[in-house]
This record gives sequence, C-alpha cells and structure tokens, in this order.
Amino acid sequence: MSSTQMPVPPHPLPPATSCPQGEGGQTPSMSPPCGAHNGGEAVVGAVSPPPEDSATSPSPSSPQDNFVILKGSLVSPTEQEYEQLTAWLAGKLTAGGGETVVDVGTGADDSVSGLPPADYAASVAGLRALAEAASASCVLLRERPGGGGTKTQPHLMGQYLVRRRADTCDFMEVRVAVVGNVDAGKSTLLGVLTHGELDNGRGHARLKLFRHKHEMESGRTSSVGNDILGFDSQGQVVNKPDHGHLDWVKICRDSSKVITFIDLAGHERYLKTTVFGMTGHLPDFTMLMVGANAGIVGMTKEHLGLALALNVPVMVVVTKIDMCPPNVMQDTLKLLHKILKSAGCRKVPLLVRTQDDVVVAATNFVSERLCPIFQVSNVDGTNLHLLTMFLNLLAVPRGGGDDETQPPHFQIDDTYQVPGVGVVVSGTCIAGVIRVNDTLLLGPTGTGEFIPMPVKSIHRKRMPVREVRGGQTASFALKKIKISDVRKGQVLLDPALCPASCWEFKG
Repeated sequence: MSSTQMPVPPHPLPPATSCPQGEGGQTPSMSPPCGAHNGGEAVVGAVSPPPEDSATSPSPSSPQDNFVILKGSLVSPTEQEYEQLTAWLAGKLTAGGGETVVDVGTGADDSVSGLPPADYAASVAGLRALAEAASASCVLLRERPGGGGTKTQPHLMGQYLVRRRADTCDFMEVRVAVVGNVDAGKSTLLGVLTHGELDNGRGHARLKLFRHKHEMESGRTSSVGNDILGFDSQGQVVNKPDHGHLDWVKICRDSSKVITFIDLAGHERYLKTTVFGMTGHLPDFTMLMVGANAGIVGMTKEHLGLALALNVPVMVVVTKIDMCPPNVMQDTLKLLHKILKSAGCRKVPLLVRTQDDVVVAATNFVSERLCPIFQVSNVDGTNLHLLTMFLNLLAVPRGGGDDETQPPHFQIDDTYQVPGVGVVVSGTCIAGVIRVNDTLLLGPTGTGEFIPMPVKSIHRKRMPVREVRGGQTASFALKKIKISDVRKGQVLLDPALCPASCWEFKG
C-alpha cells in the first residue's frame, strides 16, 4: 500500500501510557522542538510559520520544500500533508542512520504549550502509522504535562524513539571506548552489561572477557578487547549468552543497533596499547570509569585528557557505589565536577538519576558540551538500567563517510592468520563503500609500494556481509598474501587515488 493511501488513525484515541516521572514529579527541560538527537532541525526549508491556531502547513510545491512541522501537524493531516510527513520522517531516519527522536506536542509554531489529551493521542497514533509505513518501531521515551490546559486535563507533550527494524544484513553501529584507571571496574561492567549477569564481588563477570592466560591470573586487561551489546527496534537488549558464550552472528542478525565496546587497558604499563585503541579504533564516544572508593587517581586524568585531545564526547561512570562510604562518594563526585568544569575540560556535568535525565543527556550529548555522570554498582545492579537506556539512545555519528561517490579508504588495525581462510585484516572503513571482490591497493609495504589486493570476503562482527560503508568496522579475507607482508597501520585504498609513500617529511 502506498503512503498516500494509508489510513490515518481516527480521532480521538485513548491516551498513551506515560513513562515514570523523575524525583518529586519533576522533569528536566525538553530538547529543541521536533529535533532528532543528532542535531536535526524542526524546519525543513525556510518559510515563516503560519498562525498558532492553524494545524496545517502552507501547500508547498514538493514534499520537502517550505514544509514546517507544527505541534498539530499529526492530529488530522490531509492526504498531501501525510505525504509530506512521510517524506519528512524518512529524511530524519536517513539522517540519523536509521533512528530519530521525535517530539510530539511541540513544533516550530510554539515549543512549550503541548496538546490537549485527545489531540495528543491522535498525534501519537499518527506517528505510529508513519513509523509503521517506514518499517520502524515507535517507542515512548518520556511524557510530561505542557503549559496549557486545566488541572484535571493538562496539555501533554512527549518524546518518542522511532527506529528502523532489524535488517538481517546490516545494523547501526556505535563504538564506545572504555577507559579509566586500573581496578576501576571496566571489564567487570562490560561483563555485566553484555552477559546480563551481576558480578559476585570477586571478579566473576570479567573472566568472560579476558583473552590471555596472564590476564585471568592478574585480573588486568593488557590488550584491546571487543565486546558487543545489541538492541532491537524496541530498545530491548538481545544478548542471550549460551553456556556463558555470546553468539555474535545471532546478536547482529537480531539487532537494529549494536554498541561495540573497545575495552582498553588501565595500567600505566599498557598506556601505549590504550593510546592505540583510542586512535586506531576510532571510537565515537568514550566511557570514563571511576572507582567510587579510589576516586580520580592514577591514569584517570591521562585518559580524560586523551579523549578531550581527540574531541571524543565523554560520559563518566562511577562504579562500586555499593561498597563506598557516603562521605567518600561525595568527595569523589565533588572532585569530578571540579575537573569537568575546569578550563581544560569545559564540560557541563549532569548527574543522571532518572529516566528523564537519561533522555535529556542522550538527546544533547553530541551537539553540546554535556557530560553525563552515572553511579552504578555491578554487584547489586543499582542504576544499570539507566546506563543501558542511555547506550540504547546514543546517536549514530554521521560524518558523511558512507557517501558512495567517495573513493574507498580502509584503515587496518589488526591482522590474523585463520586456518582454512588465510590472511584476515580487521579495521575501520574511513570513507566510501567496499564490496566483495573489489580490488584495492594495500600498502605501504616495507619498500614503500602499494600492491593490488582483491577482497575475498567481508565480515562485520563475525557475520558475513556483501559490503561495508564508511564509519563501519569490518574484517576482510585477502587473497595470495603472507601474514608477514601485512601489518597494523597499513591502508586499503582505491586505485584511482594513485597513492605514494614517503620516507621522511618536514613538519
């Protein structure tokens, strides 16, 4: 059925259920009207908005031109307006990498007034119909009273997450680097998040993540580890461990969005490895871990400085709050606020206590200097649901690297010799689109040359795919090459670029 023929839900409908209020019934201020959480604007085109009592926009020449979203646009749209709204939502989903946050009850005409309950319910039903037409799910994030209405029937406004349903061959990916001082609880937190089991207080959760024998014996991470957390279109975690092991292919197949955690070493001895993980693996966000009982000690400031130097947005997770005395906890948070507000950081700390705080933090995380602070316990599970909800709402960064017109550029950050397959390289696609059987230039070699190299197969998170786009991580199986001829730091480039290497340069 085409979008123009799709029936608009009748008016009115029963009101939607509201999400839990914050402490004392208060909710933080809303994000900008009708904006997506990756910086989308309310107005698509440039015309002055019509009067407030009008629920429709002027009749534009095309679905995208001169189209202004008003707070009543979804209540009872005409067929032409429905087409415009369909095109608007499709544009939002494309710009957001497959998801967007839509504000209902706000718009370009008036950003704070809300809608009467009947109109609000009709708007929500209209948004759900639009989402269904775009093969997406619509999930309520938060709902609150607006500025108008009566005490018994206040006007309502809400925020909804619209996310495309899982594609068996593709998924959204967000990379999060996990840094912090040794014994801050990095690997333990990742074990709890990805396997869904709480820690026993003696390091049981982290044992599932270690790759080397000496890591299990010492309890310290010394290599760059990768772990994934999958979310479906409804925002539910899809990780289901089988006998303690995760099937990455199944997770990716069932997920609309996958969070890749880059678990980095906290010990000073492995700082070089941590720097490589922060630069070579190109994380989108940084999760800085702080032990509540130890405070900001050792390498914590070094890792924070590294994230700030690389312009990677930072969130702070304070762990071990179950075993920390209140006065020590207060001192740790006070020092953390002081450092984040200092001239070197210039961050705005936000202590996340409720689900409303999570939505505010997630919708403003990329565009503003906001730094959310979570207080969690891996043993009793305190506030882990808030952290999981925040990770689910993290925006997919859009750097324009998936533009098909750009020449392919792939950066290698690890090499493997796989029995029966041959040489496999893993890394990040910086730009362009790379498909199976494409021939790219691999180099520079030890003599500074670039050699033609066909791509035999492509895997993303152990799942075979036909192509990889800019901003995504992948592994390639290469033909007719020895493992000794491949190293970290090499690149795969489009032959049209005619790359050249140099032995030295003046800087």
